Amino acid sequence: MSNKLIQRFFRIQIVIGICIPVLFYGCGPADGGKNAEKKEKPALPIMTIGSSDAAVTTSYSSLLEGKVNVEIRPQVDGTLSAIYVDEGAYVKAGQPLFKIDDRVYREQYNSSLAAQHAAEASLVVARLNEEKLVPLVKNNVISDIQLKTARANRQAAQAAVEQSRAAARSAQVNLDYTTIKAPVSGYIGKIPLRLGSLVSKNQSQWLTLLSDVSEIYAYFSMSEIDFIRFRKQYDGTTIQEKVMQVAPVSLIMADGSLFSEKGAISTISGQFDQTTGSVRIRAVFPNPKGLLRSGNTGKVVVESLFHNVLLVPQAATVELQDKVFVFLLGKGNSVKKQVITVTGKSGNNYIVGSGLKQGDTIVTAGTEKLPDGMVIRPVRNAPVSGEARP
Repeated sequence: MSNKLIQRFFRIQIVIGICIPVLFYGCGPADGGKNAEKKEKPALPIMTIGSSDAAVTTSYSSLLEGKVNVEIRPQVDGTLSAIYVDEGAYVKAGQPLFKIDDRVYREQYNSSLAAQHAAEASLVVARLNEEKLVPLVKNNVISDIQLKTARANRQAAQAAVEQSRAAARSAQVNLDYTTIKAPVSGYIGKIPLRLGSLVSKNQSQWLTLLSDVSEIYAYFSMSEIDFIRFRKQYDGTTIQEKVMQVAPVSLIMADGSLFSEKGAISTISGQFDQTTGSVRIRAVFPNPKGLLRSGNTGKVVVESLFHNVLLVPQAATVELQDKVFVFLLGKGNSVKKQVITVTGKSGNNYIVGSGLKQGDTIVTAGTEKLPDGMVIRPVRNAPVSGEARP
């Protein structure tokens, strides 16, 4: 190898030796420090807590019943000779529903009526006997004992007439009971018996169930805690005064659709159920189209309006071991895990009972794996304000 080639080789080695450290220096700790700093301070959105109004909706499972549910039962013994209606039919008050064989009761009525006529005839005779003795006693033809006897016979005949008339009326009532009529307007339920079935006034099974569903009663239960909040929320000295201030309630039907008519809470039970620790409440809904029937189920939705409450987005919270946390922004942009109490839900927001105060700043996103005490780069969001609607 010539001297020129050897010199060129050594020059290349020197250049390589100089460049490699420069490259490592340019790509080394300086840039890595900046990336680490960015990684240690994540950019997270924050918001400042403010007070606002919130509408809170709470749903309660309910059982629906008609305004009137009448168990139609026989009042006399006999066999069913006619059924005038079918299951599910709408009937009006006074419309015939069933017919019991009335031959025995008709004969009893005819017999009682004949006995009444005989008693009335005996009364006429007794009056005539009394009247003809009056002048004889006045003229001292006969003693007044005979007149007193005739007067007593007339009174006995009068009593016999009244007794026979009562028996006839009783027989008439029994005869009328053989035609069973609708006491109210409504829909016919199940009819378990058929023509020729033997019925009795003492039987436990009813002939059918008649429901007046022009209005529907929705019964639901409220826990003791919810009831205490309810009493505190509305003004008034009595429960009835508080009930009158409750906003109209809605009904979600079994298929999840919203019933077209609004209802109102009408009554609250006077005592708590010791087994469930809840109180029974009745809401009334108009049912002009007859869509709802007795036995249906649904959910009564009660809306309550709260004023000047603190709202926190549900997405900004973390739930752990039955506790709800938020990350409170402190000095130096460090975050602190803060326990809060939730008193209700308004749309996508929680209503805060304690743990936060107006003006506090919290992290609204990226809190799932955020360690306590970490320093972040806050990105300002708009504060919660205005009325929150579900």
